[in-house]
Amino acid sequence: MNGVAEREEPVAGRVRLTIEGEVATIVFDRPQARNAMTWQMYRDLGEAIEQIDTTPGLRVAVLRGAGGQAFVAGTDIAQFRDFRSGEDGVAYEQGIDQCIARLDRIAVPTLAVVEGWAVGGGLAIANACDFRIAAAGARFGVPIARTLGNCLSGANLARLERTLGVSWVKRMTLLAEMPAAEDLAGIGYLHAIVPAEELEATVVKLCRRICGHAPITIAVTREALRRLGESAVPEMADLIRRCYGSADFHRGVAAFGTGAPAQWEGR
Repeated sequence: MNGVAEREEPVAGRVRLTIEGEVATIVFDRPQARNAMTWQMYRDLGEAIEQIDTTPGLRVAVLRGAGGQAFVAGTDIAQFRDFRSGEDGVAYEQGIDQCIARLDRIAVPTLAVVEGWAVGGGLAIANACDFRIAAAGARFGVPIARTLGNCLSGANLARLERTLGVSWVKRMTLLAEMPAAEDLAGIGYLHAIVPAEELEATVVKLCRRICGHAPITIAVTREALRRLGESAVPEMADLIRRCYGSADFHRGVAAFGTGAPAQWEGR
């Protein structure tokens, strides 16, 4: 689940949580790297979710990126340079699965506010939310066939297939397409696409709408839908191990950010 990141070593970022009344807001705050996630930021996200789940009176959580240029542009690629075998990839995908599953189980409805890029891990996070509001021109994708040569977990593929449909998932993964929000307008993936200057008002309006509805009905329905979705998740550790253990993956990591495409050899 990898996307755009800085070539240098990871610059410290953070995930900030603020609570105002019935609304919690999670901000991915690393704008100098388009909010690409470090391992610590994934841990911070888990802690923010835990705090939301243990804070009484909350009715909705808003997730967004700092800086206005990206929601989250993937996992920081520099961190993959330490991977030595396919087992590292299996452990990584299991860790990301746990983080996304934790977001999937959060106690309140979630709203992703997407400005700019939602790539790789960022797409997985936005996709796990109940609703997505996009600024005009926002882009979504997981171009791993063109960039790193890694793969997604079965759980995250299943989530993407449920929300986007298999055709768009194939276009994003196999063709490495990065559709704009407007390209996805007709499939129900986005709650709204609005000009940047209308984004805040649209978020406030949707939050108020959610807060005005029956919270137990919402909670029970969200959990029922989550359980339905879990019934079709394949086991694919062997496939992840093959991909992350390949020489092609290491070529992709080495080439990323250099301006030169990786020379794929299929091994």
